[in-house]
Amino acid sequence: MHCEPFEYEKPVSLREFESLYAAKGEDAKILAGGTDLMVLIKEKLLAPRLLIDISDLHELQGISFDSRQGLTIMAGTKIAEIERSALVKEHAPALAYAAANLGSNQVRWMATMAGNICHASPAAETPPVLLAHDCELIIGKQGGERTLPISRFFLSYRKTALEPGEYLKAFRLPPLPERSAVAYRFKGLRRAMEIDMLNIGAYLELSEEGQSVSDIRLAMGSVGPTTYRATATEQRLKGMQIDDEFFATACGGVVQEASPIDDVRASAEYRNRVIGVLTRRALEECLEIIASRGNKA
Repeated sequence: MHCEPFEYEKPVSLREFESLYAAKGEDAKILAGGTDLMVLIKEKLLAPRLLIDISDLHELQGISFDSRQGLTIMAGTKIAEIERSALVKEHAPALAYAAANLGSNQVRWMATMAGNICHASPAAETPPVLLAHDCELIIGKQGGERTLPISRFFLSYRKTALEPGEYLKAFRLPPLPERSAVAYRFKGLRRAMEIDMLNIGAYLELSEEGQSVSDIRLAMGSVGPTTYRATATEQRLKGMQIDDEFFATACGGVVQEASPIDDVRASAEYRNRVIGVLTRRALEECLEIIASRGNKA
């Protein structure tokens, strides 16, 4: 691999990392797993003067759950750990499923979800699920941190809301209410390691009587310059009875709100057809999950 020369630092504490990152500014890039970053450097799309390796910082590792705050995943946690975590499988099984379909086993043991998010590819696997969960991001910098809904994180193609000196510190997924579920569906060319042609994350919450929609979120990937929610369709679906009209409105709505392009993986026409199909399958899965919980009660 030929690339421009750069310096390498490996801080031993979060405080040392934040100080170094703040001092170096735009000359520095964060190395967590490197599965996206090193490709961009190799292809000369990036030429950082300094790589700051945070892969072993224990302050940025781990998964925990709190009944009030929900599921917290630190940014340095590997995708493979998310895939296998008992806490994730219990409280966010769609995220565990999405993680399991990200790259190869070797990639998942190197990559982090923070890298998958900050790379800001519209075809990334985890953003639709995180948007469906209404995930809150904890963004750190030297001397403090702030929180940001993930719905405000993706600004445009490969551009995020991170400001100079800021880094993604953690993900917080709120507890799922009763009568709610999240599902993830995707379409690829074949059952192999590849980038998704399109994907969707769906959140469905039923009303108390269980026959109508209390809340819904539909997050689409690979049908626009960013991963985003079909907010107009969501508004139309709230309060609807769960019937054929509901599914027709949901599937037709996401097609209307999608703006895909032709590329080497699929045509815009194909993506428009399939995104509606995936939406119905994801919502049907949500209903099955909710029903299965009711049967166990």
